[in-house]
Amino acid sequence: MSSKVPLTVRGAEKLREELQRLKTVERPRITQAIAEARAHGDLKENAEYHAAREQQALIEARIRDLESKLSHAQIIDVTKIHANGKVVFGATVVLLDLDSEEEITYQIVGDDEADIQHGLISVSSPIARALIGREEGDEVVVQAPAGDRQFEIVEVRYE
Repeated sequence: MSSKVPLTVRGAEKLREELQRLKTVERPRITQAIAEARAHGDLKENAEYHAAREQQALIEARIRDLESKLSHAQIIDVTKIHANGKVVFGATVVLLDLDSEEEITYQIVGDDEADIQHGLISVSSPIARALIGREEGDEVVVQAPAGDRQFEIVEVRYE
């Protein structure tokens, strides 16, 4: 995994916060739980001990995953990009759905940041791929599983 993975500044900060919490809160808590379970005696039949060890393995795996993602991240500050109105990674795009006449706002983010409920779409999603390089006023056709959808780019912001 030598290639750089794009992350917004906000996305990188969220990963760092999770990593910090895992190292300073979760890791010591699980270490304490293992010590307490160990004090209860026979480890072969100690469900608390085995559950705590399993949880410890998950926490350690997540810590390694986050450290790897952050070490391979290309952190992009969209506020410093001069894309001249073009849709780029990190841009916030206001779209008009030409079928429903609804406006939708998305920010194009890294795969690890994507959260459709909060309007954050992955740079590798079909809609983001259709938008990249386009600009305000352009009409875009997105091939969706339910069929093609047409959008007009109303606004592109770098915030």
